Amino acid sequence: MNKIGFLLPRSTFYDTIGFDLFEGLKLGLQQLGRDDVKIVTENIGFGADKQQCYRSAEKLLLEENVNLVIAYIGHRTAELLRPLFLAANKMLIVLDSGASLASEWPSCPNIFYLSLHNALGAWMSAKNATKEGYKSGGMVSGYYDGGYLHTYSISKSFEATGGNINFNQVTGYKEDDFTMSPLKNHLMQYPNSALLSLFSGDFVQWYFREIKKEFEGENLPIYLSPFGLEETMLQNAVYPSNKIKGVTSWSTKIENEKNKLFLTTLESLGKKSNFFSLLGWESAQLAIEIIELSFKHSHKIISIANELQLFEFETPRGKIYFDSKTNTSISPLYEVTVIESNGMCELKLDNQIQNIKEEFEKMCALPLDNVTSAWYNSYTCI
Repeated sequence: MNKIGFLLPRSTFYDTIGFDLFEGLKLGLQQLGRDDVKIVTENIGFGADKQQCYRSAEKLLLEENVNLVIAYIGHRTAELLRPLFLAANKMLIVLDSGASLASEWPSCPNIFYLSLHNALGAWMSAKNATKEGYKSGGMVSGYYDGGYLHTYSISKSFEATGGNINFNQVTGYKEDDFTMSPLKNHLMQYPNSALLSLFSGDFVQWYFREIKKEFEGENLPIYLSPFGLEETMLQNAVYPSNKIKGVTSWSTKIENEKNKLFLTTLESLGKKSNFFSLLGWESAQLAIEIIELSFKHSHKIISIANELQLFEFETPRGKIYFDSKTNTSISPLYEVTVIESNGMCELKLDNQIQNIKEEFEKMCALPLDNVTSAWYNSYTCI
């Protein structure tokens, strides 16, 4: 029987993350009719312990003899695992939040990235802010979210399109320390500023609650990246402004047959669809392609990678293919507006962005001299 190894994370923001990723993969395999594939899991905690990640991956490769490994990790951890997968002559699929930028974008034939593109969504969201007339902006992020290089992509995009970052607020880590009161002084000094906002998980709900509390009726212009627009968190957030927009990777509102199948499959089992079940679901199709290519090419990694770089597949968010320079998925992004639904938040899908690959290449070309992130944690895993 074929085996897929799965390195599963933990998260205090998304406490079902491991189950969602696993269920997405399992149901995706079922929809493909692949009951000949077994999933073998290993827990990697928050993804910050490099030795634990290495040991868990090594166990799957050596003891379980899996065909390939899927892991929800970041670029830095993936690079640490690179020698292991080269030695084992096996493929690693990285389920990537896309919240950071790599200091280099090496194209290792053994590693492919299936990304949610949070940094790219932030890049596009900032561009939209300047298009809509905002030349003054402030970066507002949670303590944890502010540690990733999507902060760099959103600020550089805003500046490259004619805007100025005039202030920066990073909130406290705990709910009791979370406040938006410093924004009052910032906005008195720089009125009519766009709030370039990076939040995930519970932070989104805290952010909107405090904006409503401190600035009710002022309708501050807020621009969000994909994880700030994740619908299972957003639906429990109070509606604080009628000027909330952003760019997302996926929504329940996307109208295509693949999305309908994904949503109805999870709903029939009493489960909620989210970014993580989506990644698991999509990874099933990619994993099966790798297994079949491995047999076709007698496990010659270069030949497998060359075909994967030409591989295209339809998913709930649209067609996905791979950038040959970085082995990173290129997938649709969508402009959205946050609207009110009984005092809470709901997404309205505006349109699909057309020039994603071009914008991804621009973002990848950003100079990262002296720009670093201290976080090894998988994004949202803390």
